[in-house]
Amino acid sequence: MKRFLSSRIACAFALMLTGAALAQAAERYPTKPVRMVIPYAAGGPPDAVARIIADKVTAGWGQNFVFDNRGGGGGVIGAAIVAKAPPDGYTVLLHTAAYAGLPYFYKQLPYDPQRDLIPVTLVAKNVGYALLVNPRLPAKSMKELIALAQASPGKLNFGSPGIGSVGHLAAELFLSAAKIKMTHVPYTGIPAMITDIISGQIDVGFPAAIAATGLIGTGRLQVLGITGEKRWEKLPTVPTLDEAGLKGFKFVSWYGLWFPAGTPPAIVQRMRDDVAAAMKDPSVRRRLDEQGLDGIGSTPQELGRTVAEEMAMNKELTARIGIVPQ
Repeated sequence: MKRFLSSRIACAFALMLTGAALAQAAERYPTKPVRMVIPYAAGGPPDAVARIIADKVTAGWGQNFVFDNRGGGGGVIGAAIVAKAPPDGYTVLLHTAAYAGLPYFYKQLPYDPQRDLIPVTLVAKNVGYALLVNPRLPAKSMKELIALAQASPGKLNFGSPGIGSVGHLAAELFLSAAKIKMTHVPYTGIPAMITDIISGQIDVGFPAAIAATGLIGTGRLQVLGITGEKRWEKLPTVPTLDEAGLKGFKFVSWYGLWFPAGTPPAIVQRMRDDVAAAMKDPSVRRRLDEQGLDGIGSTPQELGRTVAEEMAMNKELTARIGIVPQ
């Protein structure tokens, strides 16, 4: 009995020491730069979100974020890199809501989104996506675009930042609601997609609304609508798709942070707390608003619930609109 009690006491003492060591590690964290993997090409909205976070959070760290853009696969490649990284807190993933849709666009992901990565915080939500079309397309409104697509099913094409990306899902939702067909052309990021809409290589795209702000009135692109539930103040003349005729249509997205599974809880909490504090800063909120975003800074559990709910929604949605995993 004495030997058993001694063993129990030794185990308890070891756990106390381990807990204390982890707490001390979290207090000192980070002691070197943290790599933030952004699974999209440089220059898009995810980059802007990453830099807004970094500018505020790292001010109190004495260390920097190192940005690693890994575009491709609609966000799969970058997520896989983080899933396989050491769980030491020095590699973090910034992803979009596409994270919850990718399992239904790809037959076999190189990682398990519910097992290999753990949620840190829901960073921000956006105001919606802009329906952009090439100005030479004979459609000056959403209804005219729908009529054009109905007249020639599959002839028009639409771009996205990749299969399973949020832009892809926004477009598929639009096609389903409008009861039309277009051909999908995937890219590795938003800038290349917009360039090809301008040049006429593709006809339509759904980038985050911020991508349209510098294009209104230039004649280089037409902005026919926004997918949010209300008009955005920075695009006041652009109607929502609901206003334009697709009654009840609404689609917004979000950004979140994930660590590799196995990252110490104390480090997860430290990252979450620092990002959440940054989201409350007036200067950060102003910069996010300029990007069409509302800062949140949720708990890891809240991000986990958001992902689970959207995965269930995306499973039903992709089955209903006939998406075949590739």
